[in-house]
Amino acid sequence: MRLRFLLLGSLGALLHLSAAAQTVVTGPRGERFAQRVVAQQLSDPWAVVYGPDNFLWVTEARGYRVSRINPATGARQVVLDLSKERQFPRYDKIPDQQDGGKPWPQGGLMGLALHPQLLSGQPYVYLAYLYRFAGAQQPGKGSKPKYGGNFFTTRLVRYQYDATTQTLDRPEIMCDTIPGSNDHNGGRLLVAPFGSQSYLFYGIGDLGAGQFDNGGRPNHAQQPTAYEGKVLRFNLAPDADLNSADQWIPNDNPFNQQRQNAVWTTGHRNPQGLAYAVVGGVGRLYSSEHGPYSDDEINLLEKGKNYGHPLVIGLADGNYDGLAAGASDHEQLPGRWHTTYPTIGSEKANAAAIGPNYRDPLYSLYPLSNQFLTTVLTRTRAHSPNEPTWNSEAPSSLAVYTAAAIPGWQNSLLIPALKKGKLIRLKLTDNGARIGSDTLMYFRGPVRYRDVALSPDGRRLYLATDSTSITSGPSEEAPKGNTYKGCVLELTYLDGGSAETPVAANRPTPEQALREATALVQKLKPQDRQVKRAGLPAAQQPIFDLLLKPTLTAQEKTRAQRNAAELLRALRQQ
Repeated sequence: MRLRFLLLGSLGALLHLSAAAQTVVTGPRGERFAQRVVAQQLSDPWAVVYGPDNFLWVTEARGYRVSRINPATGARQVVLDLSKERQFPRYDKIPDQQDGGKPWPQGGLMGLALHPQLLSGQPYVYLAYLYRFAGAQQPGKGSKPKYGGNFFTTRLVRYQYDATTQTLDRPEIMCDTIPGSNDHNGGRLLVAPFGSQSYLFYGIGDLGAGQFDNGGRPNHAQQPTAYEGKVLRFNLAPDADLNSADQWIPNDNPFNQQRQNAVWTTGHRNPQGLAYAVVGGVGRLYSSEHGPYSDDEINLLEKGKNYGHPLVIGLADGNYDGLAAGASDHEQLPGRWHTTYPTIGSEKANAAAIGPNYRDPLYSLYPLSNQFLTTVLTRTRAHSPNEPTWNSEAPSSLAVYTAAAIPGWQNSLLIPALKKGKLIRLKLTDNGARIGSDTLMYFRGPVRYRDVALSPDGRRLYLATDSTSITSGPSEEAPKGNTYKGCVLELTYLDGGSAETPVAANRPTPEQALREATALVQKLKPQDRQVKRAGLPAAQQPIFDLLLKPTLTAQEKTRAQRNAAELLRALRQQ
């Protein structure tokens, strides 16, 4: 099915709200939301969870604090400060000439999950944070030589919540050997059922092994005995295994043959979103993941399955044939693309070699053409001053909206995006096994949305925004004009919306679409035109060329008007 992309207009007025102020914004299908800031001046809020106590539980990635925030008043109480557990300094606050340019890890204090019975006898809170940097005492950056990587370590801990003192205490270390990096740490935690009981799931990326300062680091996403590039599963409470290290690992995990192993699924690049829901009577576990140059993924996670990375990027459709998941200009690194990411001969052949456990993503955002991707990697390898931009969203989290409060939203995936500051909605089919509708985009603005949480009645959404305007990893992509940082926003549904058709205001006439598309094309710098054109579907490229002409014949104008709406939507995604 051909998916249409509908955008909500810019939210410039949003960017200067106080905690008490609110405004009304309208979605692409006529939904109206009251919008306000609940909390601000947070140190990179990373996880926001709506708890059974009707408070928001929030982690701060750089501040290493866990807080409970009253969503009605914004009153905030720190329940845990983990800064003393961090065995490396705030490199992001130290000048490079003092610390040698040592990196801050991607994330810091990351995932948070609450036990479902938090208020009824199981007062447990689960946290994931990076606590050790192997290069802390090394000279310079602390990286391994020859782009061998930055080696951090992540700890997974269960705390108990004391409702009387409103603090977290009595920590129990579940695992303190999870590998970490300054890139692709994943970090999302989720409690979800499988069979008759619930477990703790944790998404960890491939640690950037194959790109930037980790360009020479081996990539282990395909190795089930290594935790990099996986979704892991842990017990919520220790079992009766004799070895204490095994007590947090379920005995029926799929890769327990040689030893107890937390790996649940393999072949992931950077899964930062995990969500579970019952859709059509079937419980399903979903993930959202960052793609390299294209193909951000939504995956339907199944026990023991392999999701392809770095042998298949997005769908096994061949757009990465002859390419790799990364490239560099470091000629001393292996392969055609100077990276430890393997060169992909054929995605289809790689999927076949993985065998019946291979799974395509449920959905792939922007599966760009092989021609365009070849241009991107070639220019990257050459360190070209005209390195192109490309379509991607950088999905930072994931939620499943199952309520009936907002017309047309029930059984939708909600995906906050970092790169272009928006909330993406994808409607699932009735059984939750496929995407069944248009891609709709909400609350667009120059911000980096880090996480999303939902109130139980489905009337209120909470979005966390980064404090920093660039990623904490090495790619350093920033929304232009980002002045709206370190906040938790509340969006309360008021009225409006439709399950069927967009409102007329969001569907420009052919004349309007032609004027807007022409303006976008003609304002491009000459060096950017080739890149933008290459990123378009082949059928739209001749229309792009027409809009560069100073005047059009009547026949050309008719042709351009007929195709302008599709071209405009495609241009807005780049």
